[in-house]
Amino acid sequence: MRYPRDMHGYGPTPPHANWPGGAHVAVQFVLNYEEGGENNILHGDAASEAFLVDVLGAAPWPGQRHANVESMYEYGARAGFWRLHRLFTQSEVPVTVYAVATALMRAPAQLAAMQDAGWEIASHGLKWVQHKDMPPEEERAQIAEAIRLHTIATGERPRGWYTGRSSLNTIELVCEAGGFSYISDSYDDDLPYWRVHNGQPNLIIPYSLSTNDMRFVTGPGFDNGEEYFQFLKDSFDCLYAEGQAGAPKMMSLGLHCRLVGQPGRFQGLKKFVEYIKGFEKVWIPTRLQIAEHWAREHPYRAPEVRPHLLGKEEFVHRYGSIFEHSPWIAERAWEGELGPANDTAVGLHFALRTQFRMASDEERLGVLRAHPDLAGKLAAAKRLTEASTAEQASAGLDALTDRERDQFEKLNTAYVEKFGFPFIIAVRDNTKASILQAFETRLGNSADEELATASAQVERIALLRLQVLLD
Repeated sequence: MRYPRDMHGYGPTPPHANWPGGAHVAVQFVLNYEEGGENNILHGDAASEAFLVDVLGAAPWPGQRHANVESMYEYGARAGFWRLHRLFTQSEVPVTVYAVATALMRAPAQLAAMQDAGWEIASHGLKWVQHKDMPPEEERAQIAEAIRLHTIATGERPRGWYTGRSSLNTIELVCEAGGFSYISDSYDDDLPYWRVHNGQPNLIIPYSLSTNDMRFVTGPGFDNGEEYFQFLKDSFDCLYAEGQAGAPKMMSLGLHCRLVGQPGRFQGLKKFVEYIKGFEKVWIPTRLQIAEHWAREHPYRAPEVRPHLLGKEEFVHRYGSIFEHSPWIAERAWEGELGPANDTAVGLHFALRTQFRMASDEERLGVLRAHPDLAGKLAAAKRLTEASTAEQASAGLDALTDRERDQFEKLNTAYVEKFGFPFIIAVRDNTKASILQAFETRLGNSADEELATASAQVERIALLRLQVLLD
């Protein structure tokens, strides 16, 4: 089976972001504009809204309007928006708006203020509703309608997308719709990355819910503006320090007019804006600016091969000889669970090594016996595999003196007579002298000790071979 989730990402060596001006961190403010796009029977929905509001134990009311919830959303549009608008325009902080299309259509003054401020307006879907159970055909139609209404309202097609209450199909459907500079329905990294859909690369700019003001009304969350500020400060300080050390990242803040737009909460946000303004080498962009920067600095480059996507025949052809003359290991690995995490040398080695370790004692012994003697008759007859030939040559075993050749022959014979399989060592890790020393030392091992040692060396050889192919 193929495992679709990518648990590897950039791994231990993420790319250097190269943020403008050598910034140590990119801090990005998102204002979610949802007021007027939430669940409401006035909007043709089956029940009232209950998500992200200051109503304890809020639940949808089927077939009814909820006066308290409605008025809280209205507070966001009437008061909270303008408080946040003043903060960001006076501080000259760029903002990306995640705008629900139907909410925009009910907010002419707020929309005009966003555009006058030069804010980026990305799409937040057609309506602020749950998509997890939505059939793909319906979600596809809603995406198309969101784009249409957004274009009518703002005068241009959205270039960024974030659904939020998404389904497992959302990212693929947005990729299918095309025309976006980025998609943000993911929370899986501190940096943008490319995702391929039907052969086309799409930029993912991950979002964050840990720094999202929704935690004022969800548990565990923020009780007051000071807690909120402290969490934002700690997040910023960590990322800034990582950037100073040579690994710049991105910090995303998610804001809601009806939540952080409330006075007591607002003070925490205001304090944070003032705090980061005191630092040099901080870039405060829109998400679109991040997308344009990433596409310029880190354009998509297709990998030569992605092992987990190969057919069985091609997979075995490429990796069947990683464990000497034992293609069955590659066959079993392909038949097992492979995913994006197995596309690196370490990841693919893990998949192959797992099959080696899960094999029967006799099968593992067969792998050991498939290895050639070091500097033995097969080497002299030039009948080694290409990998073994290169490995033995790396330690000078293809250019022995008569005395050295005789020494290897005697050691090989003694070793096989004692253990029943050839002496195996990762030659690329060694020199001629260290190999001879290991020969002498390991001849003193017990049968169990040497079986374990030889098996570990087989695994090490496999990793070194994969690093040549994949890294």
